[in-house]
Amino acid sequence: MIHQKDAHSLRAEFEQLFEQTSGYQQLDERKALTLAKKEPLLMVLSHPEILLHNNPAELGARQRVRKRDVSLQARTREGIGAWDTFQTLVSTAKKLGVNMYQYFSDRMTQTNTFPSLAHLIEQRSQDFPLATSWGRGT
Repeated sequence: MIHQKDAHSLRAEFEQLFEQTSGYQQLDERKALTLAKKEPLLMVLSHPEILLHNNPAELGARQRVRKRDVSLQARTREGIGAWDTFQTLVSTAKKLGVNMYQYFSDRMTQTNTFPSLAHLIEQRSQDFPLATSWGRGT
């Protein structure tokens, strides 16, 4: 967890670095663009639970691209939508620790012994410690 003093120091260093001019126009323009994005770039200082990388999202997309490449894509918009929906369901279930075979069987037989994925996501979000840093309280 980053302390307020450290966060303030990092913000000051960021400003010092990107407010300086070099005399080289293209570099100064790039630095000005980066400085304009200061808040989103430094958001992790206020919200340390934010991941510093997007690897989980990239891994999810990679599976979809691999299937597309092997299968030479679906033939219709409906087919592409079905693939996307199915892979999203599988990925979500995996992240929630739900056995997809059992979940689909439960839904197709309409026994509904498993809670919906939406309910599981909502339940899991209650356990995720975002409240304090986002100012919602606990």
